[in-house]
Amino acid sequence: MQRDLLYKDLTYRIRGAIFNVYNNLGFGHKESVYTNALSIEFEKNKIKHEREKNLIITYDSKIVGYYKPDFVVDNKIIIEIKSSEFMTINVEKQLIYYLKGTNYKLGLLVNFGGSKLIIRRKIWSLDQ
Repeated sequence: MQRDLLYKDLTYRIRGAIFNVYNNLGFGHKESVYTNALSIEFEKNKIKHEREKNLIITYDSKIVGYYKPDFVVDNKIIIEIKSSEFMTINVEKQLIYYLKGTNYKLGLLVNFGGSKLIIRRKIWSLDQ
């Protein structure tokens, strides 16, 4: 049984914006450079986004912390930007924890730091 990708069209548009930034800037800049450029690219492509939106982490119906991802797109997708030569498994796990703690279902982890652009798609659901 084939299942459609979660937020397929929106993710396609986001990936296009990410590739435009990478193709224009290349690799090796600071994270803030990519974050600023991606925000411009989102605006050009009319992709609704918020930078460093305060997301509440709850436990037992009580607020236990906050998380500020680099982007929340269309109030559906968390995006974390990295600029590191290597991406550790801990960075990927952290995104899963953020998804779990905030009840978002989809996150994209983007690393502009290596000689090859990396986009990792992480999904969280109670089925896991």
